[in-house]
Amino acid sequence: MTTDGIQDNPGQLTFAVPKGRILDEALPVMARAGVEPDAEFHDPKSRALAFACTRNDMRMIRVRAFDVATFVAHGAAQIGIVGSDVIEEFDYADLYAPVDLGIGLCRLSVARLATDLDEPGSVSHLRVATKYPSLTRRHFEAAGVQAECVKLNGAMELAPSLGLARQIVDLVSTGKTLKENGLVETDVILEISARLIVNRTALKTDARVAALVDAFRREAQDRTAKAAAA
Repeated sequence: MTTDGIQDNPGQLTFAVPKGRILDEALPVMARAGVEPDAEFHDPKSRALAFACTRNDMRMIRVRAFDVATFVAHGAAQIGIVGSDVIEEFDYADLYAPVDLGIGLCRLSVARLATDLDEPGSVSHLRVATKYPSLTRRHFEAAGVQAECVKLNGAMELAPSLGLARQIVDLVSTGKTLKENGLVETDVILEISARLIVNRTALKTDARVAALVDAFRREAQDRTAKAAAA
């Protein structure tokens, strides 16, 4: 049995990585920790989802960031990399994040139209567009506001101007996209970085997973030390 041309080996470790913003920063970190995909992974024409690695006992899957956490939490993958926003949103009991990789830095923030001048505490109910409904509800509940979450997976900045939602909760890096769409950042919910995540059972039962955690921890520590010395 194969998956996207990769031999399905029950003894293989499966390493899950996210499509999108984190991956480019993660690949050199992974290489220094001894995890490298084969050449097909870097082929922009490839539609494969699973790839061989330079280690025969490992394969890599490339999926949406939210799905990385789900694959690892349920044991379909033993280890992976994902942003702390995803970890906090799902809060899976079987997921453990032992290493902060210090990459993929951004923040999860609340934003609204610059022309919306009402005081934040002046409403008890608010419609918010986001792909983080759990984090969004918890944030607004703490302020005594009931958040009605409208789930969007993209184009979040359009929601206030088109009347879909009064505010948004989304990832922010420089804030340029918000500004270009007439929005202002009002609150930071979470500072975000990429984390190494593992399945708790796999960590306890497979020495290779523990060894990978140590390798990534050493890589992060070495990188931090070099940056401090520079």
